[in-house]
Amino acid sequence: MAIHPGFAPLFAMMKPFIEMDWSSVTAEELRAFSDNPMAMGEPLAMARVEELAISVEGAELASRLYVPEGAAATPGLTVFFHGGGWVLGTLETHDATCRALAQASGAALLSVGYRLAPEHPYPTAAEDCYAATCWAADNATRLGLDGARLAVAGDSAGGNLAAAVTLMARARGGPAIARQLLIYPVTEADFTTASYQAHGGKGGFLSLAAMQRFWSDYLAERDPGDAPLAAILRRDDLAGLPPATVIVAEHDPLRDEGAAYAAKLAESGVSAELVEAPGMIHGFFGMTELVPDAERWVALAGARLKSALA
Repeated sequence: MAIHPGFAPLFAMMKPFIEMDWSSVTAEELRAFSDNPMAMGEPLAMARVEELAISVEGAELASRLYVPEGAAATPGLTVFFHGGGWVLGTLETHDATCRALAQASGAALLSVGYRLAPEHPYPTAAEDCYAATCWAADNATRLGLDGARLAVAGDSAGGNLAAAVTLMARARGGPAIARQLLIYPVTEADFTTASYQAHGGKGGFLSLAAMQRFWSDYLAERDPGDAPLAAILRRDDLAGLPPATVIVAEHDPLRDEGAAYAAKLAESGVSAELVEAPGMIHGFFGMTELVPDAERWVALAGARLKSALA
């Protein structure tokens, strides 16, 4: 189906960002333009919102814990990693999404402010996210949570990082992860897919040029083939990973690589659910105020987390 008409004001508002010269703009200029919350109304009420600092090697990561109203006395926990091509994004840009997922899941959610490229290239973001997940499991009781009921989630590059965390947890002996929720995840540096050809041109919300820039900033001089925690679709060792829900958008350049990763998980014996959202574009989880129809997939994602963390 066609792109949902509710996105039209977004395309108009974001035109300078969409059409900028991605080969020359600096990361600081990108962040000044993009790192602003899209939410326009009052934030969704939570029973508790707590600012936390997570110590990892070489840094302290600003993080935010959300506990929704009506949560169990000792709720399970989803550790969430924001999108932004490993270069952009903050706790604030994804505040509304995190609140909505926490409420829909009935569980606590910890949003992690991992270090960004190009200042901190691969594999810093992945290592930060894994360390934060370990910290969450180790400190759950102190925070009033059940660390034995743990999921990971993320959107776009954050979906890539959530998947990477499951690979690291399996290789490094934990923590145990009950589900991975991958929302239009980055999985491969292949810009020739049908979805890139159809939706990666200039004028789309996420362009091929933008993704080429993000991959370049994250990997620096490294080849994607030498980055197994980034180009995760190339891996042949996916067996034994947690059950996955992979949500893709019909009009997203990343649609095909997300679908291919779900298929590869399933081929490896992992329970993998693929959900395609018709009419939606990349980033739609954060645009529900513009397009209320998008809320149905946020609700679905929350239901999958609720089932895993019950």
